Amino acid sequence: MEDKQPPTLNAEQFAFVNVLSAEALQQLINNHFEQQPLKGTRGERDFPPVCKLFLPWTSGTWLLTELDPDDGLAFGLGDLGFGTPELGYISLDEIYEITGPAGLKVEQDIHFKASKPLSEYATQSRQDGFIRA
Repeated sequence: MEDKQPPTLNAEQFAFVNVLSAEALQQLINNHFEQQPLKGTRGERDFPPVCKLFLPWTSGTWLLTELDPDDGLAFGLGDLGFGTPELGYISLDEIYEITGPAGLKVEQDIHFKASKPLSEYATQSRQDGFIRA
């Protein structure tokens, strides 16, 4: 039986690919494919976040664990700055379309290193009212 490799993302299809490091992009996709057969089971993975995205002019923050290369939907913990961080899916294209002062766009925090699984960040964030990462 051959070892299937997850597909890569078509950089021409999605504008947001320039925001993510190549390593983060590939790990998000790998996590997505690892999680698919486990969704809804006791074996579902609680990945540590692969990357942190943020809007530099506001408190918008996302910790991402998975990315579907077919539609650009990422799974993770999102905080728009309203005091109610949530787990769920987000379109990275929609985040990338946001333009701030002087043309600023969403950025990847290149210094972020996850220290725990996403569920622990979610629990702490709900208690604090914002993502602390």
